[in-house]
Amino acid sequence: MNSILIAIILANVLMSYKGFNDHNFFRKYEFHMGRVLSGQYVRVLSSAFLHADIAHLAFNMLTLYFFAPVVMHYLGDLYFVLIYIGSLVFGSLLTIYFHKKEYHYRAIGASGAVTGILYSAILLRPDMMLGLFFIVPIPAYIFGIVYLLYSIYGMKAKNDNIGHTAHFGGAVGGYLMTLIIMPQLLVDHVLMVALLTIPIVVLFGMAKMGKL
Repeated sequence: MNSILIAIILANVLMSYKGFNDHNFFRKYEFHMGRVLSGQYVRVLSSAFLHADIAHLAFNMLTLYFFAPVVMHYLGDLYFVLIYIGSLVFGSLLTIYFHKKEYHYRAIGASGAVTGILYSAILLRPDMMLGLFFIVPIPAYIFGIVYLLYSIYGMKAKNDNIGHTAHFGGAVGGYLMTLIIMPQLLVDHVLMVALLTIPIVVLFGMAKMGKL
C-alpha cells in the first residue's frame, strides 16, 4: 500500500481512537458551526479525522482504500493529496454555506474527503463497476448520480444525523479539481462529465429557489 495512503488512514485511526476515549478532545476538534464562525477554523480540518464509532471509521477508510489507488495511478500522489484535502475543505465550506444560521450544527468524519476521491476515480474510470453492498454490480457513473441525488434528498429531509452536505461538497470538490487537473476528460469522457453535472445543477437550482 502507498505510504501516503497509509499515513492518511493512520491519522484517521489515531485521532478517531483518541476521540472515542476522550470526550473533551472530541468536542474540541469536531465541526461545530458556532465555534467555526467564531474563528476556530482548525475544526474545519480536524473534524474530518474524527468519527462517531468504529463502523463509521471503517466504512470511510475502506472506501478510501479501494478508490485512492485509481486516483494515484492516473494523477500521482501529489494531486491525490490535493484532491483529498481540497474535497475535505470544499465539503466544510458547503456545509457552512447551507447551515451557517444553525449555530449548534455539528459534524464529523472523513466522508467529504473520501467522497471527493470516489468521484475523482469515477471521472477517471467511468467504465469502472462498483459492487453495491459489495454484491450487486453497478456502473460507477450511475452510482455517482444516484448518490448525489440521495444527498440532496437527505439535505432537504433533515431526518437523520448524516452530514449529507459535506458528502455533496466533497463530491463537487473532487469533480471540479479532477477536471482542472486533467481537462482532457472534458473531451474523452464528455458524456459522463455532463451526466455527473446534473445533480450539481439540481442542488444549486433548488437552493436558488429556496427549496432546501
